[in-house]
Amino acid sequence: MSRPLFLSFAAAALTGCTALGALDRAAVPLDDYELRAPDAAPAARSAQGIHFIVEVPSVGGAIDTDRILIRPTPSQVTYLPEGRWSEAAPVMLQTAMVETFLRADAFRFVGRRPLGAAGDVALVSNLTDFGAEVVPVTDGAVVEMTLVARLVREDDAEVVASRTFTRSIPVPDTSTPAIVAGFEAVSNAVLSDLAAWVFGVRGVAAGPS
Repeated sequence: MSRPLFLSFAAAALTGCTALGALDRAAVPLDDYELRAPDAAPAARSAQGIHFIVEVPSVGGAIDTDRILIRPTPSQVTYLPEGRWSEAAPVMLQTAMVETFLRADAFRFVGRRPLGAAGDVALVSNLTDFGAEVVPVTDGAVVEMTLVARLVREDDAEVVASRTFTRSIPVPDTSTPAIVAGFEAVSNAVLSDLAAWVFGVRGVAAGPS
């Protein structure tokens, strides 16, 4: 008569151990990684006397986190177990974009917010893809990034130009170093393309040397 009760206690104990194990894994500190402005970003021919505002990219729920997104299948979402971004992905990328335009010295002021009531031109963007998708029947993955960018004139909120930037980079395996290196490569490529486009629209793109 006591056997079913014993089995119930054993199952409960096993469930408790599993839950405690999950909590222990969650308590392990994760390594922080940060994406920065590309070292070889395009240069501007000259500086314009405008205030250029870089807004935080809008994102979907799965991307709006400091965790590094992995897709085991196209419809499944998980996160890299051993690492995370230094801050939420959209904020980290905003920082990298601001740094990219500051380095180019293309505008009188570049920042997250205007110095006064409003800036002159704002970069408004939507980060629609920012993750690594596992490639079936291989050990590798493909890191993908898609950014929809719009240049908005601040005084009348008119969109003066828009473009979508997409890059993908294959990585040999799903280890943390390989995945992070893939994210760094796609971010550098997209931000370089973005800067070249903005400078072209604003008429300050450097010509061939």
